[in-house]
Amino acid sequence: MGATPLSGRRALVTGGSRGIGAETVRRLASDGAAVAFTYAASATEAEKLVADVTANGGKVVAIQADAADPTQMSAAVERAAAELGGLDVLVNNAAVAHMAPIDEFPADQFDRLVAINIGGMFWATRTAMKHLGEGARIINIGSINADRIPGAGLSVYGMTKGAVSSFTRGLARELGPRGITVNNVQPGPIDTDANPDNGGEFPESLKKVMPLGRYGQVGDVAAIVSFLAGPESGFVTGANWNVDGGFTV
Repeated sequence: MGATPLSGRRALVTGGSRGIGAETVRRLASDGAAVAFTYAASATEAEKLVADVTANGGKVVAIQADAADPTQMSAAVERAAAELGGLDVLVNNAAVAHMAPIDEFPADQFDRLVAINIGGMFWATRTAMKHLGEGARIINIGSINADRIPGAGLSVYGMTKGAVSSFTRGLARELGPRGITVNNVQPGPIDTDANPDNGGEFPESLKKVMPLGRYGQVGDVAAIVSFLAGPESGFVTGANWNVDGGFTV
Protein backbone atom coordinates (compact mmCIF):
# COMPACT_ATOMS: atom_id res chain seq x y z
CA MET A 1 0.00 0.00 0.00
CA GLY A 2 1.34 3.44 -0.94
CA ALA A 3 1.61 6.40 1.36
CA THR A 4 -1.66 8.09 2.28
CA PRO A 5 -2.05 11.89 2.57
CA LEU A 6 -1.81 11.96 6.36
CA SER A 7 0.77 9.22 6.92
CA GLY A 8 2.78 9.98 10.04
CA ARG A 9 0.37 12.67 11.24
CA ARG A 10 -1.04 12.51 14.77
CA ALA A 11 -4.45 14.08 15.30
CA LEU A 12 -6.85 14.80 18.15
CA VAL A 13 -10.55 15.34 17.45
CA THR A 14 -12.62 16.68 20.33
CA GLY A 15 -16.21 15.48 20.54
CA GLY A 16 -15.40 12.66 18.15
CA SER A 17 -17.80 9.85 19.01
CA ARG A 18 -20.83 10.94 16.96
CA GLY A 19 -21.91 12.84 13.87
CA ILE A 20 -19.38 15.06 12.15
CA GLY A 21 -16.76 14.25 14.77
CA ALA A 22 -16.99 10.50 14.29
CA GLU A 23 -16.84 10.78 10.52
CA THR A 24 -13.82 13.06 10.84
CA VAL A 25 -12.08 10.44 12.99
CA ARG A 26 -12.81 7.81 10.35
CA ARG A 27 -11.61 10.00 7.48
CA LEU A 28 -8.38 11.09 9.17
CA ALA A 29 -7.59 7.49 10.09
CA SER A 30 -8.43 6.30 6.57
CA ASP A 31 -6.07 8.94 5.19
CA GLY A 32 -3.25 7.60 7.33
CA ALA A 33 -3.28 9.61 10.56
CA ALA A 34 -3.09 8.14 14.04
CA VAL A 35 -6.14 9.61 15.77
CA ALA A 36 -7.29 10.24 19.32
CA PHE A 37 -10.74 11.57 20.07
CA THR A 38 -12.63 12.74 23.12
CA TYR A 39 -16.18 11.95 24.11
CA ALA A 40 -18.29 13.08 27.05
CA ALA A 41 -20.96 10.46 27.66
CA SER A 42 -21.36 8.41 24.46
CA ALA A 43 -19.29 5.46 25.63
CA THR A 44 -21.11 2.91 23.45
CA GLU A 45 -20.62 5.01 20.32
CA ALA A 46 -16.98 5.61 21.23
CA GLU A 47 -16.31 1.89 21.65
CA LYS A 48 -17.97 1.13 18.31
CA LEU A 49 -15.92 3.81 16.56
CA VAL A 50 -12.69 2.40 17.98
CA ALA A 51 -13.68 -1.07 16.83
CA ASP A 52 -14.57 0.14 13.33
CA VAL A 53 -11.37 2.14 12.82
CA THR A 54 -9.20 -0.62 14.26
CA ALA A 55 -10.86 -3.22 12.05
CA ASN A 56 -9.89 -1.12 9.04
CA GLY A 57 -6.26 -1.00 10.11
CA GLY A 58 -6.26 2.43 11.72
CA LYS A 59 -4.75 3.57 15.01
CA VAL A 60 -7.30 5.24 17.28
CA VAL A 61 -7.55 6.15 20.96
CA ALA A 62 -10.76 7.13 22.78
CA ILE A 63 -10.48 9.52 25.74
CA GLN A 64 -13.39 10.36 28.03
CA ALA A 65 -13.46 14.09 28.81
CA ASP A 66 -16.10 16.74 29.43
CA ALA A 67 -15.42 19.62 27.04
CA ALA A 68 -16.94 22.03 29.56
CA ASP A 69 -14.24 21.21 32.13
CA PRO A 70 -10.88 22.93 31.52
CA THR A 71 -9.00 20.40 33.64
CA GLN A 72 -10.45 17.43 31.77
CA MET A 73 -9.84 18.98 28.37
CA SER A 74 -6.24 19.82 29.19
CA ALA A 75 -5.66 16.32 30.52
CA ALA A 76 -7.22 14.81 27.38
CA VAL A 77 -4.81 16.73 25.14
CA GLU A 78 -1.85 15.59 27.22
CA ARG A 79 -3.01 12.00 27.11
CA ALA A 80 -3.55 12.15 23.35
CA ALA A 81 -0.03 13.46 22.81
CA ALA A 82 1.37 10.75 25.08
CA GLU A 83 -0.61 7.93 23.43
CA LEU A 84 0.18 9.06 19.89
CA GLY A 85 3.78 10.07 20.52
CA GLY A 86 3.10 13.72 19.75
CA LEU A 87 0.50 15.90 18.11
CA ASP A 88 0.35 17.50 14.66
CA VAL A 89 -3.35 18.21 14.14
CA LEU A 90 -6.01 19.51 16.53
CA VAL A 91 -9.65 19.46 15.43
CA ASN A 92 -11.83 21.43 17.84
CA ASN A 93 -15.18 19.82 17.11
CA ALA A 94 -16.88 19.43 20.52
CA ALA A 95 -20.02 21.57 20.63
CA VAL A 96 -23.61 21.71 21.84
CA ALA A 97 -26.67 23.67 20.75
CA HIS A 98 -29.80 24.99 22.42
CA MET A 99 -32.58 27.02 20.83
CA ALA A 100 -34.75 29.41 22.82
CA PRO A 101 -35.92 33.04 22.68
CA ILE A 102 -33.42 35.35 24.36
CA ASP A 103 -35.85 36.38 27.09
CA GLU A 104 -36.46 32.73 27.95
CA PHE A 105 -32.94 31.38 27.46
CA PRO A 106 -32.01 29.27 30.52
CA ALA A 107 -28.95 30.47 32.42
CA ASP A 108 -27.58 26.94 32.73
CA GLN A 109 -27.81 26.42 28.97
CA PHE A 110 -26.06 29.73 28.31
CA ASP A 111 -23.22 28.69 30.61
CA ARG A 112 -23.05 25.26 28.96
CA LEU A 113 -22.85 26.62 25.41
CA VAL A 114 -20.14 29.10 26.33
CA ALA A 115 -18.17 26.54 28.35
CA ILE A 116 -18.16 23.92 25.59
CA ASN A 117 -18.33 25.82 22.30
CA ILE A 118 -15.84 28.48 23.34
CA GLY A 119 -14.11 27.26 26.49
CA GLY A 120 -13.48 23.72 25.29
CA MET A 121 -11.87 25.05 22.11
CA PHE A 122 -9.73 27.50 24.07
CA TRP A 123 -8.42 25.03 26.65
CA ALA A 124 -7.72 22.28 24.11
CA THR A 125 -5.82 24.74 21.92
CA ARG A 126 -3.91 26.32 24.79
CA THR A 127 -2.76 22.94 26.07
CA ALA A 128 -1.91 21.64 22.60
CA MET A 129 0.48 24.51 21.88
CA LYS A 130 3.42 22.86 23.61
CA HIS A 131 3.03 19.84 21.31
CA LEU A 132 2.37 21.57 17.96
CA GLY A 133 5.39 22.46 15.84
CA GLU A 134 6.20 23.70 12.37
CA GLY A 135 3.61 22.44 9.87
CA ALA A 136 0.96 21.69 12.51
CA ARG A 137 -2.71 22.34 11.86
CA ILE A 138 -5.54 23.63 14.04
CA ILE A 139 -8.98 23.14 12.53
CA ASN A 140 -12.00 24.56 14.32
CA ILE A 141 -15.51 23.34 13.53
CA GLY A 142 -17.76 26.38 13.65
CA SER A 143 -21.16 26.81 12.05
CA ILE A 144 -22.73 28.68 9.18
CA ASN A 145 -24.92 30.23 11.88
CA ALA A 146 -22.00 32.54 12.60
CA ASP A 147 -22.87 34.17 9.25
CA ARG A 148 -26.57 33.46 8.78
CA ILE A 149 -29.35 32.87 11.29
CA PRO A 150 -32.32 31.24 9.55
CA GLY A 151 -34.82 31.75 12.38
CA ALA A 152 -35.47 32.87 15.93
CA GLY A 153 -33.92 31.19 18.93
CA LEU A 154 -30.39 30.76 17.59
CA SER A 155 -28.84 33.99 18.86
CA VAL A 156 -26.75 32.43 21.65
CA TYR A 157 -25.59 29.49 19.54
CA GLY A 158 -24.72 31.87 16.71
CA MET A 159 -22.81 34.05 19.15
CA THR A 160 -20.62 31.15 20.26
CA LYS A 161 -19.90 30.17 16.67
CA GLY A 162 -19.07 33.77 15.82
CA ALA A 163 -16.47 33.52 18.57
CA VAL A 164 -15.02 30.43 16.88
CA SER A 165 -14.56 32.42 13.68
CA SER A 166 -12.90 35.34 15.48
CA PHE A 167 -10.66 33.03 17.50
CA THR A 168 -9.57 31.34 14.27
CA ARG A 169 -8.52 34.61 12.65
CA GLY A 170 -6.67 35.79 15.74
CA LEU A 171 -4.83 32.48 16.12
CA ALA A 172 -3.88 32.44 12.44
CA ARG A 173 -2.17 35.79 12.91
CA GLU A 174 -0.53 34.69 16.17
CA LEU A 175 0.69 31.28 15.05
CA GLY A 176 1.62 31.97 11.44
CA PRO A 177 5.20 32.89 12.33
CA ARG A 178 5.50 29.45 13.95
CA GLY A 179 4.41 27.69 10.75
CA ILE A 180 1.06 26.60 12.21
CA THR A 181 -2.11 27.13 10.18
CA VAL A 182 -5.53 27.73 11.73
CA ASN A 183 -8.81 27.40 9.82
CA ASN A 184 -12.51 27.32 10.56
CA VAL A 185 -14.88 24.86 8.89
CA GLN A 186 -18.47 26.12 8.98
CA PRO A 187 -21.02 23.37 8.27
CA GLY A 188 -24.46 24.33 7.10
CA PRO A 189 -27.41 21.92 7.25
CA ILE A 190 -25.78 18.50 7.67
CA ASP A 191 -27.74 15.30 8.22
CA THR A 192 -26.87 14.15 11.75
CA ASP A 193 -28.83 12.74 14.67
CA ALA A 194 -28.82 16.23 16.20
CA ASN A 195 -30.04 17.87 12.96
CA PRO A 196 -31.74 15.15 10.93
CA ASP A 197 -32.92 15.49 7.37
CA ASN A 198 -36.19 13.82 8.24
CA GLY A 199 -38.54 15.51 5.80
CA GLY A 200 -40.06 17.71 8.50
CA GLU A 201 -41.03 21.35 8.21
CA PHE A 202 -37.72 22.75 9.51
CA PRO A 203 -35.32 20.87 7.18
CA GLU A 204 -37.60 21.48 4.21
CA SER A 205 -37.60 25.22 4.93
CA LEU A 206 -33.79 25.23 4.89
CA LYS A 207 -33.58 23.32 1.61
CA LYS A 208 -35.75 25.95 -0.09
CA VAL A 209 -33.05 28.61 0.36
CA MET A 210 -30.12 26.39 -0.62
CA PRO A 211 -28.96 26.32 -4.27
CA LEU A 212 -28.26 22.59 -4.01
CA GLY A 213 -31.65 22.00 -2.38
CA ARG A 214 -30.50 19.27 -0.03
CA TYR A 215 -28.77 18.58 3.25
CA GLY A 216 -25.10 17.69 3.29
CA GLN A 217 -23.56 14.52 4.68
CA VAL A 218 -21.02 14.24 7.48
CA GLY A 219 -18.48 13.04 4.91
CA ASP A 220 -18.71 16.39 3.14
CA VAL A 221 -17.33 18.09 6.23
CA ALA A 222 -14.78 15.39 7.06
CA ALA A 223 -13.28 15.66 3.57
CA ILE A 224 -12.55 19.36 4.05
CA VAL A 225 -11.06 18.72 7.49
CA SER A 226 -8.76 16.06 6.06
CA PHE A 227 -7.59 18.41 3.31
CA LEU A 228 -6.86 21.16 5.84
CA ALA A 229 -4.95 18.65 7.98
CA GLY A 230 -2.73 17.63 5.10
CA PRO A 231 0.34 18.87 3.23
CA GLU A 232 -1.49 20.61 0.37
CA SER A 233 -3.15 23.22 2.61
CA GLY A 234 0.03 24.82 3.92
CA PHE A 235 -0.71 28.26 2.42
CA VAL A 236 -4.27 28.42 3.75
CA THR A 237 -4.84 30.01 7.15
CA GLY A 238 -7.34 32.24 8.91
CA ALA A 239 -10.09 31.17 6.50
CA ASN A 240 -13.74 30.25 6.97
CA TRP A 241 -14.60 27.17 4.90
CA ASN A 242 -18.37 27.13 4.35
CA VAL A 243 -19.69 23.61 3.76
CA ASP A 244 -23.31 24.65 3.40
CA GLY A 245 -24.71 23.82 -0.02
CA GLY A 246 -24.86 27.52 -0.79
CA PHE A 247 -26.90 28.40 2.31
CA THR A 248 -25.18 31.80 2.53
CA VAL A 249 -25.35 32.67 -1.17
